[in-house]
Amino acid sequence: MITKKDCFDQLRDVIDAVLSTVDENGNPQSRIIDIMHIEDDRIYFLTGRGKDVYREIMNHPQVSYLSLKDNRSIRITGEAHKLDDQKYWIDLMFDENKFLNNVYPGESRYILEPFCIENAEMEFFDLTQKPIFRKTFTLGNAKVTPKGFVIGDNCVACGICKGVCPRIFLLREKSIIFLQKTACIAADALKSVQFKTLNASINFFLNF
Repeated sequence: MITKKDCFDQLRDVIDAVLSTVDENGNPQSRIIDIMHIEDDRIYFLTGRGKDVYREIMNHPQVSYLSLKDNRSIRITGEAHKLDDQKYWIDLMFDENKFLNNVYPGESRYILEPFCIENAEMEFFDLTQKPIFRKTFTLGNAKVTPKGFVIGDNCVACGICKGVCPRIFLLREKSIIFLQKTACIAADALKSVQFKTLNASINFFLNF
């Protein structure tokens, strides 16, 4: 069974992955960013204070980070914040990632600023398993937002969806919650399929 530590190990093993931010015009921007350190449910990275990504994070701290290895992805969605005690964090990350000394020799390292992603959701997604395996963890004070698709009240319980959907998690009477809609909507009988962000007060919900 996948654990939070397994996800952290992949993040440090892959190192290079995609950080997505929002620019001043509301447009998404994605870049390769190295994860330099992980500690206390926080994901640490560095960027130069003169770069666009620095300004974007400072203006809009909500970010997403995506790592992929062997068809197993890890997506982190949360807030990125600049850290106090710049010298301490930069020196720590340079000590753990020796290659940085070749890129930023000597005192030039201090043109960088340390950031961490915290209070985030971290989703592990494994396409190598059947059925597809998905698990969400929380970092810090974040809460998991249950998501999925639900069959509405006009379902006639014909069972077609059970045969074509690769991701049915729960079947109880006429209520079915699952995650993948594509195969299901191909069947004419499934016109009651709806996407919903499920509330915990709903009787049938998926917290994965």
